Amino acid sequence: MELTGDHTFAAPRERVWEMMLDPEVLRSCLPGCEKLELTGPDEYTATMKIGVAAIRGTFQGRVKISDKVEPESYRMLVEGKGAQGQVSGEGSLTLRDEGEQTVVQYHGEANVRGTIARVGGRVMLPAAKMIVGQFFKCLESKTVATPTGEAVSG
Repeated sequence: MELTGDHTFAAPRERVWEMMLDPEVLRSCLPGCEKLELTGPDEYTATMKIGVAAIRGTFQGRVKISDKVEPESYRMLVEGKGAQGQVSGEGSLTLRDEGEQTVVQYHGEANVRGTIARVGGRVMLPAAKMIVGQFFKCLESKTVATPTGEAVSG
């Protein structure tokens, strides 16, 4: 399964970069994420509750960040498993300035095995796109927050 797209933030690239690598921000913005802990340099363990169609479950996984070029790009390796199957994938994120805004382009490939794979791409791809959309919407609300943590409307 391939997932590509972009999202525009009304924030400087350095701020977006910082937020996209902050474990607390990521944990709070990833739908279904119950735990995200830094376990080493650019390595995390995660626990997520995921539901696709009638298949729901908890997945334990690892995330590894590599090839960082601050504040422009990085790669991510992801693997997880649960009773419903396994998922592994690799993705890249690129941040670029566009005037006063920052555009994040993402591209990823995921390999899904087990019961969850039997749901099929017809259901999985739209579900993945929805999760990514929710993640970026949440992250956007945090990048435009004031130093006191209150969101700025705009």
